[in-house]
Amino acid sequence: MTSDNITWHAGKVTRQDRAELLGAPGATLWFTGLSGSGKSTLATAVERELIRQGRAAYRLDGDNLRTGLNGDLGFSREAREENCRRVAEVACLFADAGLVSVVAIISPYAESRRMARRLHEDAGLPFVEVYMAASAADCAERDPKGLYAKANTGGIEGFTGIDDPYEVPESPELKIEPDVSVEAGIKLVLAALDRSATGH
Repeated sequence: MTSDNITWHAGKVTRQDRAELLGAPGATLWFTGLSGSGKSTLATAVERELIRQGRAAYRLDGDNLRTGLNGDLGFSREAREENCRRVAEVACLFADAGLVSVVAIISPYAESRRMARRLHEDAGLPFVEVYMAASAADCAERDPKGLYAKANTGGIEGFTGIDDPYEVPESPELKIEPDVSVEAGIKLVLAALDRSATGH
């Protein structure tokens, strides 16, 4: 849905201008997976490494965004879809500005992830889906926030992987198994990012 009486106002700075200023074009790395799968941990490490290498990057973490931009959303299917849509729009803007958007968000529904991908493809921006492949059992064993314990005792309703579905990506650019170290994960993600820039 779009608003009425709206006209896109084109600027005088091109994407290429921004890429030349920042030394590289923008892109989005989209980390998806269950709560506790390591999305935020790896995304944080990747962001730090990109900055260390002199590449502009900004991390969009699902929990962080729910304290502000998405603070008005609950956890119904519709709210989760809207959460994903907003994050995808922001990531696309950041990528257009020449940053690497490092998104860490459960994004449990396949159609929401397809929407995020289409948004970037339509804009001509690289989109790299990184699936953190830890199972619900793996994540429940880690349970860094104590959420699985709470969900299993009825303290949280509609918890992804317990009583709300997580639709596993069919063809992500990268699949990270739970036994992959953070250091190895960084290398795999940056290699996938480089491939996305060349189209290979």
